[in-house]
Amino acid sequence: MPRLSWGTYVKKTFISAAAILAFAATAHADELSDIQAQAKQLREQSAAQNAAMSKRLADLEKRQKALEARPTISPADAMAADLPYKAAVKARPPENDDICIKGICVYGNFDMGISYNQHGNPFNAMAGGPLNFIVEKASNGSYFGVAANQMSTSFIGLRGKQEIGDNLYAVFNLQTLFNPASGMNANGIGAIVQNNGLGGATALGQANSYGDSSKAGQMFNNAAYFGVSSPTYGTFTMGRQSALSSDLVVNYDSLSGSNAWSLITFEGATGGGGVTEDRIYDNSYEYRLDVGPVRLAAEAQLRNGGNSGTGNAFEGDIGFDYQGLSMDFLGGKIYDATSVGTTLSTAQVNALTNNNAGAAGFAGVGTAIGCSLGCLSATVSDNTVFAVAARYTIGPWKLFGGYEHIQFANPNNPLTPGAFVEGGYNLAFVQNNQYLTDRNQHVFWVGVKYSVTPTLDVIAAYYGARQEFFTVGAGSTAAAGGTTTFATVPGGPVASATQAANCAINSASSAGCAGAIDMVSFALDWRFARHMDMYAGVAWSQKTGGLANGFVLSNANGTLTGNNVITRVSTFDPGVGLRYQF
Repeated sequence: MPRLSWGTYVKKTFISAAAILAFAATAHADELSDIQAQAKQLREQSAAQNAAMSKRLADLEKRQKALEARPTISPADAMAADLPYKAAVKARPPENDDICIKGICVYGNFDMGISYNQHGNPFNAMAGGPLNFIVEKASNGSYFGVAANQMSTSFIGLRGKQEIGDNLYAVFNLQTLFNPASGMNANGIGAIVQNNGLGGATALGQANSYGDSSKAGQMFNNAAYFGVSSPTYGTFTMGRQSALSSDLVVNYDSLSGSNAWSLITFEGATGGGGVTEDRIYDNSYEYRLDVGPVRLAAEAQLRNGGNSGTGNAFEGDIGFDYQGLSMDFLGGKIYDATSVGTTLSTAQVNALTNNNAGAAGFAGVGTAIGCSLGCLSATVSDNTVFAVAARYTIGPWKLFGGYEHIQFANPNNPLTPGAFVEGGYNLAFVQNNQYLTDRNQHVFWVGVKYSVTPTLDVIAAYYGARQEFFTVGAGSTAAAGGTTTFATVPGGPVASATQAANCAINSASSAGCAGAIDMVSFALDWRFARHMDMYAGVAWSQKTGGLANGFVLSNANGTLTGNNVITRVSTFDPGVGLRYQF
């Protein structure tokens, strides 16, 4: 019994151990199988990932080699086919490539092309608008050739903004407009002097293009001012700077800055409150302040004193921005505004030459006029101006419009021969009595700009001006003792009635007759590369009535006078060009 019991016990023990070992062996086999399966899966995943990474690496290396083999193309030298198609790849944010050092920046614009003028004059190397893009007094034959500053006026500038206190900055701006075809500073008044004696009907074909201007060849003929600026308290600047009326024209014209296709840019009188020379003020002080969406501005030009065409001028502006709408309202008064309408006649040149040669006192002055830079003839007036303009943006569309009323009156401070005007030139002949009755002129314009693509704009505009009838006064005469008096108008109201009767017979018989200017423009502007754009445009313009008086074309090349003159003159001026801006 003991043996049997012990044997049975041992046998059971061995059987239990064997069972345990069998279960353990089975569990081990299952774990091993799992590990082997996981290892296999990992090896397969690793192989797949390695293959994907190898393919990605191969693609990157292939792209790298392609880029390294591709030649670098300068945007200035590239043809359109060489440039990447912008819609295919999302463009990176534009980089700031301003030419600046410690807050002082150089900036500029070059504009040059080719133009045809139906009725114009040869190219002038001095003027900023070097062609008579719009029919003018001396416009005669056709012109085809070089055309600078069609879409904008070329300039070079230097501006700065540096912090001088807590949120207070010193600012300055120096800017010169020039003619890129000749490299000369814009000098519209010099262009008039250059054509003295050549602009009349008796000197057909001898004059080149000219027109009155606020730029007279100065080193900084467009801007030379400095001041202080604060985001809270506004900006105050002093020096030579654009009139507020000029800023309004620039901001609300669809073809802003275009000499060839914008009436209110080329003629300039709208921006100058009736006189082109006052589009930029000397001796000026300007203050601007933004209060939320509302902006306020005031500007004053102070007289030089003495016998000078730089008189007092005051302008104020209030405007606002609301969503896509911008509007501005402006009023101003300009004293001793000088308008140089044309060149000296042959008789005036001879009179001036004889006077400077030692003849009797000239035009009541009693002494010769040196004309160191050159002499001019001008009409002097005191002008009152009111303007309103608006701009509305909706999607790719921008709509523009504006209206200005100008009233011209005889000056309270008459000038005398020898008076100094823009750029240091002199007036040899002065008309202080042009407006026996006030002259009223209305200027209006509308325009649209549509962005076909982010780089292509289509622009259209219409410009109009209407002059009401006014009585033209007599000119100044010399009296004994070297004083200047004004000849009375014989008969007073009778003379006015006679002029009105003549205007009724022929609306261009007098500069005081009612008259009109109309201009329709169309242009394309394609910015095919950074800093570069190509443009094309055309404008048709005409002048009628009193605003066509004294033109070579209205006088039929000098064969018609009095009530026989032609009442309507017109021209058109297609052109193309390139512009580089930085």
